[in-house]
Amino acid sequence: MSSLSSSGAQGDAKTADYAWSRSGGLIERPGQGPGESEAWVYCDKFSYNSDEKVSLRTYTTAEEYDIDVIKDGAKPRKVYTKQHLPGRQHPTPKDAYAVGCGWPESLSVQLDDPWESGFYLVIIRIKNVRGRVHEREGFFVVRPDKDHATGADFVLVHATSTMLAYNDWGGANHYRGIEDGYQNDIPSPHASSQRPVARGMLRIPRNAPRESTSDAVVGPGWTPRYHSLEYSWYFRFSRHYADAGWATYERPFVVWAEDQGYKIHHITQTDLHSDPSILNGYSCDVSVGHDEYWSWEMRDNIDTFTGRGGRFARFGGNFCWQVRFEDNTDVQVCYKDPRADPAFGTNPTRTTTGWDFPPVNRPGAQTVGLTGFGGVYTRYGVASPRSSGGFQVYRPNHWALEGSELFYGDIFGGHPVNICGFEVDGVDYTFRKGLPYPSGADGTLMDLEIIAMCPAVAGERDRWGGMEPIGGPLKELHILLNSVYREGVPAYLEDREYGSGMVASLKRGAGEVFCAGTAEWVVGLIKHDFFTETITRNVLNRFSGRAEA
Repeated sequence: MSSLSSSGAQGDAKTADYAWSRSGGLIERPGQGPGESEAWVYCDKFSYNSDEKVSLRTYTTAEEYDIDVIKDGAKPRKVYTKQHLPGRQHPTPKDAYAVGCGWPESLSVQLDDPWESGFYLVIIRIKNVRGRVHEREGFFVVRPDKDHATGADFVLVHATSTMLAYNDWGGANHYRGIEDGYQNDIPSPHASSQRPVARGMLRIPRNAPRESTSDAVVGPGWTPRYHSLEYSWYFRFSRHYADAGWATYERPFVVWAEDQGYKIHHITQTDLHSDPSILNGYSCDVSVGHDEYWSWEMRDNIDTFTGRGGRFARFGGNFCWQVRFEDNTDVQVCYKDPRADPAFGTNPTRTTTGWDFPPVNRPGAQTVGLTGFGGVYTRYGVASPRSSGGFQVYRPNHWALEGSELFYGDIFGGHPVNICGFEVDGVDYTFRKGLPYPSGADGTLMDLEIIAMCPAVAGERDRWGGMEPIGGPLKELHILLNSVYREGVPAYLEDREYGSGMVASLKRGAGEVFCAGTAEWVVGLIKHDFFTETITRNVLNRFSGRAEA
């Protein structure tokens, strides 16, 4: 979510609580449930070369455990297994969410040539105190070989920084969790990669609800529903399982793309941050789902890639926050309030706040075409709950819509598909002769082509006098903007409540950017919506060179 936190309410009876903030969902950390069986695993890095050793760190209350490694995707397959390993418990810092667990290596897995680039689940399995199977999961990505671009249609950048931001294993994340005596809604500006990933971000049942409102909401007497929070409460998943991670976002895209015959290479955002050459040789780079958090270096490397002729296909939404890394990229930093960040006075452009805000002043739309501060919520709780759930077409002759048979004014991906949901991106815009154009007030590049749009709001309004919890209060954005813009909020953001999600394209240098502008684009692929699939194929074929082959 693009909000700060809602700790300011402090129990005011007339102010809505942030939906199920205090204890909704499962908080995982050693000893959280006395007498309960515990087992977790994480790797010392998010990604490895195919000749490295994967170092596994495990913790369990059981006497022994098994490990499976599965290459996940359209056809999951087990590639490694180890059984009857001795269980161990280890001292774990109370603030492991910020500083890491510090568990020692339990075993290592040597990678070699057969380990192709991909996403690998690591399953730890025990028998719990009732004799039932109990599993948790970790992951790692195998990067492409040195001649990495050979044979791939595109390289997928996993949104690991957004996953870090929402991962509440250990009790806190960039949104909430530090004890405050009320809702525990004080966020941690530090998020460590050296800990397990919260339950549900890597594996989730197929029928688990998504963040967007899937109901066909009609008639009066309605109150907001947050289906993923209800699900997490009852089935003991992290309350943030649907906000980020492989299970909700990248996996559905990979399953669809592999079924379509695309050859995919995999890297993480940490790779993109650390290695300026990581995209060398590729014609197409792809990101998917909820990629809200980026570093300065990540943007530099994407901008260099598109500037020299690369093509960036972004089937995602909510591009908002700058992050930094510390401790050799083991810790991600994001304060959001710029004046709380020590970098504000020493290295202002690296202050971890919104890209569009001072002192950073590097509008997000200049890299991906759109920005989360131009749209944000739709079909989420009270945010545009009765909207169509789809995009309305304004430029039917755009190359991305070729073969779709979509006309001006048509809606695609609408209810019950709902590709416009949860969080979306847009820009400040105007209409001329029935067509939308960027105004440029927010730093958007003026040759942006807005293909389709959906309504969005900057936050939810409480219409129930505090009686019902809401998920993304509008007041949070206003508090943030007033704290950031001390000398006055810019006209295009002042009193901003309404915006749009957009599908758009942009020529950038010698390259090109396509931005689907919604975190839920993958739902159209999951549900095999003809229009969403057609547009996705058009983009991938054009950007990868398949269209010319």
